[in-house]
Amino acid sequence: MTLPEDYFEDVYRAREDPWDFASSPYEAAKYARTLSALPHERYARALEVGCSIGVLSGLLAGRAGELWAVDLNEQALTRARARNAAHSNIIFERRRLPTDLPDGPFDLIVLSEVLYYLSPENLETALDGVLARLSACGTLLLVHWTPQVHDYPQTGDAVHAATLARVGHGLHHLHAERHGDGQQGYRLDVFTRDGM
Repeated sequence: MTLPEDYFEDVYRAREDPWDFASSPYEAAKYARTLSALPHERYARALEVGCSIGVLSGLLAGRAGELWAVDLNEQALTRARARNAAHSNIIFERRRLPTDLPDGPFDLIVLSEVLYYLSPENLETALDGVLARLSACGTLLLVHWTPQVHDYPQTGDAVHAATLARVGHGLHHLHAERHGDGQQGYRLDVFTRDGM
């Protein structure tokens, strides 16, 4: 089953930065690889789904004219807004996958460490919604932790495999990376939408 909102309420109540996004060298290196993997230097309109406390949001803001950063947890969004007060081009909103996404089109959509919280059925619905909002020739970037986490419905490999299954049906696979090993690591995949 998709993780409930209460799960994240508890996580953010327990710690200011539950996954050490702001302080972890691992996270900093992953963010650097994420930005490096983007095929274009600038995007007019971008969407980050699952922005958490906004560390990656601040980095993406430098690559986008307008960035919509969404999360289901208001505690996280409050921290993200404070962290990114100097970035006037970020719009933070409370939204929940699989269906509650802002209207597109977006030239860039980033799904970082978020899709494995969804059930397989909700993942497919979320991917439908994401791809419906991706502009012609737009960039879709996924990056997820790959080891199994006991309370997550899926692994990073499973959610990337579900996205790769859509290649050839309006989606092209541009780039793939794996970092770390089976015990600690992540994968990154970049896709583009067919032009219309």
